[in-house]
Amino acid sequence: MTGASPRGRTHRIGIVAGPDAGHAFPAFALAGLFDAAGYGVVVYTGRRWLDEASRRGIRTLELPGLTALADDDDGDAGDKLSGRAARIACALEPSLVAEHIDLVVSDAITVGGGWGAELAGIPWVECSPHPLYDASRGLPPVGSGLAVGTGLQGRLRDSLMRVATARSIRLGERQRSSARTSIGLPGTPAPAARLVATLPALEVRRPDWPERTHIVGPLLWEPTDEIFTVPGGDGPLIMVAPSTAATGAGDMIDHVLGGLAGLRRDVRVVVSGLGIDDSTVAAICVGAGLPAGAVVAGLARQDQLLASGAVDVLICGGGHGILAKSLTHGVPVVTIPGGGDQWELANRVSRIGVGELVRPVTADTVTGAVRTVLDDPGYADRAASVAASARGTVDPVTVVNRVLGRSGAAPADRTPIGSTPCD
Repeated sequence: MTGASPRGRTHRIGIVAGPDAGHAFPAFALAGLFDAAGYGVVVYTGRRWLDEASRRGIRTLELPGLTALADDDDGDAGDKLSGRAARIACALEPSLVAEHIDLVVSDAITVGGGWGAELAGIPWVECSPHPLYDASRGLPPVGSGLAVGTGLQGRLRDSLMRVATARSIRLGERQRSSARTSIGLPGTPAPAARLVATLPALEVRRPDWPERTHIVGPLLWEPTDEIFTVPGGDGPLIMVAPSTAATGAGDMIDHVLGGLAGLRRDVRVVVSGLGIDDSTVAAICVGAGLPAGAVVAGLARQDQLLASGAVDVLICGGGHGILAKSLTHGVPVVTIPGGGDQWELANRVSRIGVGELVRPVTADTVTGAVRTVLDDPGYADRAASVAASARGTVDPVTVVNRVLGRSGAAPADRTPIGSTPCD
């Protein structure tokens, strides 16, 4: 069996991720891959998805230490990440030992999972459920949405932007080091490997790609088994997926449905996402002038619909999960990005020619962007090329096999470190 340990016991993997869909869903997808490979798997995450994951046969436990305390400074991203990570690590370490976990896969944001592994004396692997967002000496700061500068002026622009962000990066590094030292860990975290869960075509070439960092392809998971009933007719099928992130653009559905009505053609629309209110969508359709029966809304399997070949274009907020899902099936996109990494990803999508970015957001700008994608088959052709880039990915199970093969020591021989500062 692939997951067997040197002493004959099945290796056990703990996967740690926060409760947001963009992080919890990839963790559940990984759990399925490791389970199929013969590993024992436990996913630690927030309460929101525990029941649904358990119903699918995924063993889940609530991740301790997630709840903010009164003195937490959530306005300081570095303090939020590092301070809470130290608390999570100390609370998680006893469970890792009790569950006989041999290796932890820790989400890149929920870094306390990796730190907890270090406390327990076991190896860990970092998983980024999106492209690699590390700062690079060859790129403008991630989040700017800018392409790499060319010529003297472009290179100078990128250099000045890197200098401007370097102070914040150094502050974050100091906060991380301080938090780790407070629980008895060395200042620099040391994952055995890193998984980057994206399509190679969504990555940007950089001169300083980190060692032991592997692009493993998108990790996609559906929170439901329901299947959409697609509106009848012969018009283009448009899928609308509002952002699940708090940083997503507001009033997206209003602008999108108004823009689709402005196409002045028979379109069929599926509005898909978490917390979609059918009655609200119906009222917007009436106001926009879309005919009854042309729009369906609710929560059902997005992957099944996108894989069917029926969707002509996806309209979304630009979050990595839905972008990767659409492009995996060769479906071009129109993005209405909010904050966070949505702006970065929406610009990457626009640059590689698989979608249009809407800014400013009005019904008219949505109409224009959707019409452009529908009328130019080149968008779909390029989306198919992006999908084909998945052939260049690495199997995450292979990465973990190698890490466990190098670790050597059996669980009983591992000595936890840093337990006293957590007491």
